[in-house]
Amino acid sequence: MRRLVSAAVPTFAALAAFAVAAIILVALGASPVEGFRAIFSGAFGNVDRLSVTASRSVPLLLVGAGIAISFRASVINIGGEGQIIAGALLATVTALAFPDLPRPILLPMVLIAGLVGGGILGAIPGALKAYASVNEILSTIMLNIVAVQIMNYLLRSPLIDPLEIQRGTRIPQTKQLSHNAVLPTLIGGTRLNLGVPVAIVAAIGAYLLLWRTPLGFRLRAVGHSPEAARTAGIPVERSVVEALALSGSLAGLAGAILVFGSEGQRMATDGSAAGFTGSAGYNGIVVALFGGLHPLWTIPSAFLFGGLITGSNHLQRVLQVPSALAVTLSGIVVVFVVSSTNLRERISDLLRARSDLDDSPPESPKSEVVAT
Repeated sequence: MRRLVSAAVPTFAALAAFAVAAIILVALGASPVEGFRAIFSGAFGNVDRLSVTASRSVPLLLVGAGIAISFRASVINIGGEGQIIAGALLATVTALAFPDLPRPILLPMVLIAGLVGGGILGAIPGALKAYASVNEILSTIMLNIVAVQIMNYLLRSPLIDPLEIQRGTRIPQTKQLSHNAVLPTLIGGTRLNLGVPVAIVAAIGAYLLLWRTPLGFRLRAVGHSPEAARTAGIPVERSVVEALALSGSLAGLAGAILVFGSEGQRMATDGSAAGFTGSAGYNGIVVALFGGLHPLWTIPSAFLFGGLITGSNHLQRVLQVPSALAVTLSGIVVVFVVSSTNLRERISDLLRARSDLDDSPPESPKSEVVAT
């Protein structure tokens, strides 16, 4: 029953969000039925739209699975945006440094570089929290800003495409990267590339790590009670660093996939984090919450939110509604889903208490004492 509640509460929250979205569509003079039909067809209408939705879901899934790991150790990772950028930059530098390597070698190298880049940026706030008691929410948010500025500097100077300098346009982007590092397309004529199965395997790996390995047991023990874990001999400080490093590494992998799964086959930005990440670092938090902070449930959750993003863009084109409506729809869903988390926990606690009461043995009848 508790599992059913965990799935039902966010589902009803999402339905309530769509009810509010219907009111907004009516206020804009658009038909809610046509609007939701446009969202559905834009996200799942045919093979091409499904491939776009799946591709949009990849960074959401990886960030969400990473957040599920850090959450189990009771640390909060808000640095997905910066970790995506760090992974993308290190993967890009790797491809630029070894452009002539064959695909079987270069492609794994850039993906591993993405893992390392994001892991490093995740380990920094982990070490600050573990050894200097710096709040990880503050440090991860600040590192997002640092990562953006590093990206802007590198793409405008050391890594900029030489042709941009010659033309005088100076668009912040790299030259076209080696074709040997590009993620192969799985279905011809679509955007579905190898990044989709890689992300799914990574989410499954996060589940196996948390519940099938000694490292996962240590992370969950630290999350339940750091004092008890320390008493049992578990290195709490190191576990905190490991949790944020693992969380950041999955976000960094998302950054590598964004670069080498793109149509332009280069890293580019408009100067902001969202210009490269598409706000996947923040939307991945919602995906993780909607999935109950469980790596496996983040898979369908990421696909649904990827569909919402893709479908909202299609809605804008079909009904000619303001472009801000797409962001508004996502924001409404975010507010309702996040607000439902507390309700879900309360209902689960009530069901757990009732279950414990039902399972308790009946009281034995009092023995009669015969006075002699």
